[in-house]
Amino acid sequence: MAEPSTAAAIAAFVRNGEYTAREAVSSCLRRIASVEDSVHAFSTLDAQTALVQAATIDARIAAGDAIGPLAGVPIAVKDLIVTRGLKTTFGSPLYADYVPDEDDVSVERLKEAGAIVIGKTNCSEFGYGPVGHNALFPTTCNPWNPALTPGGSSAGTAAAVAARAVPVGLGSDGGGSIRIPAALCGIVGMKASWGRVPLHPGCRDESLPGASGWESLEHIGPLALTVADLALVLSVIAGPSSRDRHSLPSEPGAFAIAPLESLRGARIAYSADLGFASVEPETRDIAARAAHGFARAFGCEIVETNPILGDPQRDFEALVALDTDRVGLRRLAAEKGHRFEGPLAQLLATSWTADDFTAAILARKRIANTMSRFMTQFDLLLTPTTAAAAFPIETQGPSGWTPFTALANLTGQPAASVPAGFTADGRPVGLQIVGRHLADSRVLTACAAFEAVFPWAHVLPIIAAPTRSSRSV
Repeated sequence: MAEPSTAAAIAAFVRNGEYTAREAVSSCLRRIASVEDSVHAFSTLDAQTALVQAATIDARIAAGDAIGPLAGVPIAVKDLIVTRGLKTTFGSPLYADYVPDEDDVSVERLKEAGAIVIGKTNCSEFGYGPVGHNALFPTTCNPWNPALTPGGSSAGTAAAVAARAVPVGLGSDGGGSIRIPAALCGIVGMKASWGRVPLHPGCRDESLPGASGWESLEHIGPLALTVADLALVLSVIAGPSSRDRHSLPSEPGAFAIAPLESLRGARIAYSADLGFASVEPETRDIAARAAHGFARAFGCEIVETNPILGDPQRDFEALVALDTDRVGLRRLAAEKGHRFEGPLAQLLATSWTADDFTAAILARKRIANTMSRFMTQFDLLLTPTTAAAAFPIETQGPSGWTPFTALANLTGQPAASVPAGFTADGRPVGLQIVGRHLADSRVLTACAAFEAVFPWAHVLPIIAAPTRSSRSV
């Protein structure tokens, strides 16, 4: 029997007794051992605890106990998301030895559903930056070409899933940090509507400078090989929590994948550049072909148009700064003799004014209102996920290469990235699918329809899994 390779397949096999949780964890650990020196996806591995948890699940199944929908599924968790008893560094030397005494709500729910946290994955420092660089761990590499970046900041999770080291992983997304690495690594990733998935203590705990930022923009969500796995994980981690005052009530069917034929006749907007972005010609062509091919396959009307937004980058940066405990970060860095680099250093060095923040808040209202009106005309908005494919790992990438993703963080709309194709030299390109506010099921259904027309899970990167199967349920 070929080993199951998706979360849904592993859970089904474990539940039916065709496969054990220990076998699932052991398979992932072997795979990690074979690829980790090439991809550097993990910041911390916890093999011993994972095997103990697997044994517990297998014992419960043998005893006839009820198990959760993710029982036996190994999962990787981004190092920005706190895990009880498991080191969480936030990608920063300031927290190099930090071991939380609680799980984030999403991790707690995954464990309750039977998922097994196999380790923490690498990220940029506190998530400030769309790559996988930090001063603590080796830089994460792209499984399609280790000389290239996997994107970020959920770099390690995306690389681990793309390299088939785990079937699914948890990332976070304050401006595209799930969708960007999903696109560059040739997998799927989704952030649900803001508030669907509660967050705590991440973004909410004022005692954790750096980790307490991004509160009004952040989302937690899955990266996976299949859309079915996105829906499965989201259905587990979503729902209200008393620990997160922003969390939304549960909605039946919020993450259901509807019959694909339900998309026939849908009206879809396609924007190649949102009216302002500079997009690599090859990336532009691949995303456009994918969008139009998807629309033709399902009889959708596709309209090439742009919401009139302008470039929100400066206002987005101001909102990030407003959410950031800049005083606490400077104090902690001074106490520990740490010097920030990259986007975080630039943010802390900027002399922001109250007028900057007021202007950004008003700009966000304008953007949200503009998108709300725009989406009354369309079921979905499609764009390239990024303006460029993966670039050399030692660089920060071409100027303005992530113009598309922050929009859905500013508005809180559901958004996903699906693999759209490859450049001539084999670099994955992603297509972003954005839905109306709270229309998460519609986005998932569109992703599943795109997957049916342009399947990708069987296509293996250079760092490929010789013994893994693309079988799924």
